[in-house]
Amino acid sequence: MKIMNSIYSKTNSHWGVEQCVASLRQLRLESLESRKRLEHPPRLPSRKILTGTVDQLGAALFPHRLGKPDLSAEAVDYFVGHTLAGALNDLFQQVRLELIFKAEQQGLKTESDIEAEAIIHQFTAKLPGIRAVLDTDLQAAYEGDPSASNIDEVLVCYPGLTAVVHYRLAHALYELGVPLVARIISEIAHSWTGIDIHPGAQIGNSFFIDHGTGVVIGETAILGQHVRLYQAVTLGAKRFTEDENGVLVKGYPRHPILEDNVVVYAGATLLGRITIGAGSVIGGNVWLTHSVPPGSHITQAQVHTEQPSKVSPQSSPVEQQRPELN
Repeated sequence: MKIMNSIYSKTNSHWGVEQCVASLRQLRLESLESRKRLEHPPRLPSRKILTGTVDQLGAALFPHRLGKPDLSAEAVDYFVGHTLAGALNDLFQQVRLELIFKAEQQGLKTESDIEAEAIIHQFTAKLPGIRAVLDTDLQAAYEGDPSASNIDEVLVCYPGLTAVVHYRLAHALYELGVPLVARIISEIAHSWTGIDIHPGAQIGNSFFIDHGTGVVIGETAILGQHVRLYQAVTLGAKRFTEDENGVLVKGYPRHPILEDNVVVYAGATLLGRITIGAGSVIGGNVWLTHSVPPGSHITQAQVHTEQPSKVSPQSSPVEQQRPELN
């Protein structure tokens, strides 16, 4: 055993750790200096902590299915309260870190504790509504997939529902003014499921993503009720928009609007601020950059025969020819 330990227990000097640490320190200091943050290194919300926080929130929302399966009727409320309190305490700290970080970037002072507490109070008040909307998402998934044997299976097995749970929580935080925490929560689901939903997107009730891998939903996308997407669907921006100085404009509406009861099949790409009318069906692998009226059925063959000059009247007049999906 001593021989084995001597083989695998090497000193720092053996691996050159000291030299590496020194080089990393120099690069770190140069980076902080270039960003004028040498005296105040950034302290950002923790992805690791938020991963656990979302797990706890899911368990509080669905205690029997995402919490403890052996909970008695008498113990459920205690479990929910205890789990929720822990999750919200952790979330408070992460929100506080974002508020401090944002204030430092802007050179402002912040009452971070007071602001973070107010945000967590408002977020807590939203949780019953989030649970109610998620119930409609679960029902839509069950009704929309013949392979689903029951709603419980959908919640614990379907990547689309995992992504939607994260999105619903993240969107509430995004609306409350903590977009970084919200984005981290969405990216946790993205890394697990391959489904990328920006927390700024607006998505109505009874939303279903079937299979899901490769789905992208951009920041300013708006989806109505009873929308269904399949794998590899992109709801992206057609072009970047720049101001007169060549700087990218942020936050302007640049992603599609899908009205109620729209279905988009696998591999379809919808780009720009176009509107897909209610009840429309967009076929697989379609590339669409213009609006279509309600009740449309768009296939690859139809798109190939249409005039390419047809553009949405809502398109921005100042656009550069560079595709963007974020």
